[in-house]
Amino acid sequence: MSARRTALSVLDLVPVRSDQTTADALAATLSLARVADELDYRRYWLAEHHNMPAVAATNPPVLIGLVAGATRRLRVGSGGVMLPNHAPLVVAEQFALLEAAFPGRIDLGIGRAPGSDPVTSYALRHGAGGVSDEAVTRFPEYVDNVLAMMAPEGVGLGIQGRTYPLRATPAARTVPTVWLLGSSDYSARLAAEKGLPYVFAHHFSGSGTAEALELYRSGFRPSPELPEPRTFLTVNAVVAETAEEAGRLALPQLLAMVALRTGGELRPQLSVEEAEQVELPPAHRDLLDAMAQRWVIGTAERARDRIEELAATYDVDEVMVHPVAGAFTGTEPGASPAREETLRLLLAAPA
Repeated sequence: MSARRTALSVLDLVPVRSDQTTADALAATLSLARVADELDYRRYWLAEHHNMPAVAATNPPVLIGLVAGATRRLRVGSGGVMLPNHAPLVVAEQFALLEAAFPGRIDLGIGRAPGSDPVTSYALRHGAGGVSDEAVTRFPEYVDNVLAMMAPEGVGLGIQGRTYPLRATPAARTVPTVWLLGSSDYSARLAAEKGLPYVFAHHFSGSGTAEALELYRSGFRPSPELPEPRTFLTVNAVVAETAEEAGRLALPQLLAMVALRTGGELRPQLSVEEAEQVELPPAHRDLLDAMAQRWVIGTAERARDRIEELAATYDVDEVMVHPVAGAFTGTEPGASPAREETLRLLLAAPA
């Protein structure tokens, strides 16, 4: 009898390669989502990032609608919606509508980070009458507002002695599952206080995961929706037939992360061949090597073993894989075969 295996899910930032248009990147994401659906991955989450040449995931609700409509079984959600960028009622309306269209399949992951550079963040929050930076400090209140507005009973606003009803959708029957996301202690404490499921961004931070999860679990207060803590782990992964090929396919995303961490030029994701021509200074090479050690890069059996080790270390029954494999020159622009192969090989690895 084989040992019980950790359930797997997918995180997607809708990467844009140097040979792709935005339309190509979206086509590749829909193809990847269909593969995840066929292979029995548990959920498929889409991130929110703005004004980045290599990321087309600017609008999670739109992407969620596209992916949910192109799949049959997957839970589809946000990883996450950056709530300070949006009015709570808008988020509540979007996700209540998605839940009505795809009942029982929608997750609303909420984060507090800007998901952008300071200038873009200003444009999001102030341009065209947008919300202000006060939204960051009022984040706990805004989370409560989203939860209340999506509920079938909605909320009541007291105005001039009358109660004004406010609902995200006229006749909700079910509501999305709401998760809090974070890469610091803040969201861990808030999720525990509110009795919400919580995810630490292990794929991005790489450190502090155990401490954040311990804070969440030890401080958790049961809620009507969640009687006990619920969490999972996120990891960057590249899986290929050989370790050498996996290492080559990981290089474009590793270089992109080095640029992000060191203030380098942000540009569309390089092809493998383009990435192999980049020469890094020694300090940046050390950073790249350190990141690679934290990622899951290798053959199917080795990668799956590593995921099971991480699941055991952090005591989770689900791991969300961010497939970050790049592409070789000449790859069909509307496809991401190495990302799809990462998902296939992880499921095919022997237990």
